Amino acid sequence: MIIESHQDVTRDALAVMQRTKDPRQREILTSLVSHLHAFVRDVRLSEAEFREATAILNEIGKLASDSHNEMVLMAGSLGVSSLVCLLNNGDGGNTETSQSLLGPFWRLNAPHVENGRTIIRSDTPGDPLLVTARVLDQRGAPIVEAEVDVWHASPVGLYENQDPEQAEMNLRGKFTTDSEGRFWFSTVKMVGYPIPTDGVVGRLLAVQDRHPYRPAHLHALIVKPGFKVLISQVYDPRDPHIDSDVQFGVTRALVGDFIRHDEPHPSDAMVPVPWSSLDYTYVMEPGETVLPRPPIK
Repeated sequence: MIIESHQDVTRDALAVMQRTKDPRQREILTSLVSHLHAFVRDVRLSEAEFREATAILNEIGKLASDSHNEMVLMAGSLGVSSLVCLLNNGDGGNTETSQSLLGPFWRLNAPHVENGRTIIRSDTPGDPLLVTARVLDQRGAPIVEAEVDVWHASPVGLYENQDPEQAEMNLRGKFTTDSEGRFWFSTVKMVGYPIPTDGVVGRLLAVQDRHPYRPAHLHALIVKPGFKVLISQVYDPRDPHIDSDVQFGVTRALVGDFIRHDEPHPSDAMVPVPWSSLDYTYVMEPGETVLPRPPIK
């Protein structure tokens, strides 16, 4: 394994990758080395650029905390998160899917909420939003007793773990679908928000002259044994950044029907005007039921 040329480095590195016992790991590592070496050759990476790249990776790791995940932000900002999602759902990327990005703010152990109740736990000014939804299988049959974890940013664009003004687990809740696969609740209208830009991702966006905004969206994580865990985001089409999401997460299937109402609620006079409604149908795919690892604590 004496190296005589730069071609020998790639040849010998690929030979070493072939020693990997697990077939899938061997496939991934071999492809990684092949593409990574090709990238270095393609851009003629300089020594200074290589040192800068390794420093950036080290910085990304150091920026991880209980409330922030720079690596998740970077993967999304490069389009990798959305690509992985679409390639692994909707019949291998051939059909529409309710699956979407997990994002960096999902938390375990959100409190259970009865259908029809609110997920507001502290004073959160904003227009009311009434959500009704159904969870179906691919044949259109309702999925009964699915566990639905929902969360979203506040009307000032912050999740509760980012904002000391919000109560613990504000705008988070866990529901159970009824005999028709339905769940419903009340909350406040969310807005779009900028992702954190005080780290590596912020510098990336600056050099590309990109804005840091995500369009307003509602998160859901749905669990039912026998089905692949559904991770979803439903987007407001009226958001000014619906066509330029910094995380490349908006697909046609995830654009929700957010309707603004300027007249009183037909059955609840206590709902302030204006108010909004969202009616959405989530479709789950069969598969192994495995929860993701929470990006934050």
